[in-house]
Amino acid sequence: MATMKSVLTDAKNEVEVVEIERPVPGPKDALVRIRACGICGTDTFFVQAGGTPYNHPGLVVPLPLGHEPAGEVVEVGSEVSDLKPGDRVVVNPQAAPSGIIGCGGELGGMNEYLLVENAVLGESVAVFPDTVPFDVAALNEPMAVARHCVNRSEAGPADKVVVFGAGPIGLGATIWLKLRGVGHVVVADVIPERLKTALAVGADAVINSAEEDVTARLTELHGEAANALGQPRPGTDIYIDAAGVAAVFNTTVDAAKWGAKLVMVGVQKPSAAIDLGGMLRSELTLIASQGYPTEIFEVTAELAEHRDRFAELISHRVPFSEVHRAFELALTPGAAEKVIVTFDDEE
Repeated sequence: MATMKSVLTDAKNEVEVVEIERPVPGPKDALVRIRACGICGTDTFFVQAGGTPYNHPGLVVPLPLGHEPAGEVVEVGSEVSDLKPGDRVVVNPQAAPSGIIGCGGELGGMNEYLLVENAVLGESVAVFPDTVPFDVAALNEPMAVARHCVNRSEAGPADKVVVFGAGPIGLGATIWLKLRGVGHVVVADVIPERLKTALAVGADAVINSAEEDVTARLTELHGEAANALGQPRPGTDIYIDAAGVAAVFNTTVDAAKWGAKLVMVGVQKPSAAIDLGGMLRSELTLIASQGYPTEIFEVTAELAEHRDRFAELISHRVPFSEVHRAFELALTPGAAEKVIVTFDDEE
């Protein structure tokens, strides 16, 4: 029996590497050797909670981790006609019949091998060129999240936008906004290194919200407008919350001009501190952005085309043999931006 290593949740704030049976593809499946897999905030959420954050009886426990894999097809089933061994692929974790890969389903992408159930090109997998490193290809899933957020914003060339949170999703949104032709994009964060990365990927300006008055700085950058009561406000058209904290929501409510939009892609924790009533002062439109209903493979070609730009998002590349260290980095606030686990050292 062939086996492989797989990363699962363990006790709170711990992961374990276990040896399990290597999957055998059925007629409609493909087997992918994983070459890189990103660690997401969702992974760390599961790890911090010991694998059962929702106390959901349908979840597999311990949870297999990893929903940002990229790898190489090594075997296909007899009914798979549009994939072949050697194809370099990214995976749609939401397409797995057995449950979302790495998010409560039976399968995880932080393995040496991943079974792609019902392997259909353009639905469950997409092929990317060999000019793209596997670690950059592993950004496909989070960049689809960022792309959906930008699509939801409907930002155009004349819009002035601020992105709160210079993590991978916020920076990804910044790249997509600029590739979309948006004229002026500001990124706000409290970590100077993240702000440097924001400028490197194309932000027009940055704000250190721990040290600067965000509203005043936005007025300086985007000009002056007014809210529904005629009170002076920055001319910012679209606010994107990729941080998921009450302070961002309230800053937006306080700063928004009449008719501004707030797109919320960061996961919000319940908070009594959010001022919903303040939205009336600007008739602020709140838009929620969840996942990637259509974007998962829409981003693949552009990710390949602009691979050097997207590579700026990766702060740490950690070999699978050091996967515990990779999760320690991801779990430590401020220690890393985007951690990619690589499998190049594995046989």
